[in-house]
Amino acid sequence: MLGGAVGRRYAQALFEVASEKNNLDAIEEDLKGILSVIEKEKELQKVLYHPQVTAEKKKELINKIFEAKISKEVQNFLNLIIDKHRETYLSEIVAEFTKMANVARNIVDGEVVSAIKLDESYKEELVKILNRLAGKDVKPKYKVDPSLLGGMVIRIGDKVIDGSVKNKLKTLRQHLVSKIS
Repeated sequence: MLGGAVGRRYAQALFEVASEKNNLDAIEEDLKGILSVIEKEKELQKVLYHPQVTAEKKKELINKIFEAKISKEVQNFLNLIIDKHRETYLSEIVAEFTKMANVARNIVDGEVVSAIKLDESYKEELVKILNRLAGKDVKPKYKVDPSLLGGMVIRIGDKVIDGSVKNKLKTLRQHLVSKIS
């Protein structure tokens, strides 16, 4: 629970700076790049997340690795979260920042689970329909779940559209059981 609150608070502060400077995209890209490197490098994680390594040593290491590759705002932000001993919350901060940036850009994440793999032309048409339904730019992730038997389940934000054969059979079964009882 604490991670979400910390992530939101720090992400909000960075989001406000990024909005003022009008560089949401660049800051988001820097954050995701940093997180990607940290997640891949186990030795870097050991040093960065170790409580006995001083903040100065952590900042020196981070600045050495990322200095020429990231904006000054992101570099200052990393130094701040290290000073405040919040570096372990970086993934939550990045996730929250991305959510805030997407809201500002009128983008919503979605998920499309289908019984079979969808071809690219179908995905393009589906995205157009989802954009119209949501009134936003939907960025779906696609998954295949053969247990659906047919059709698909679409999630956009907290809304779910279940057009799967599995769900239709379940609904039909419930209807028949209620009629028999």
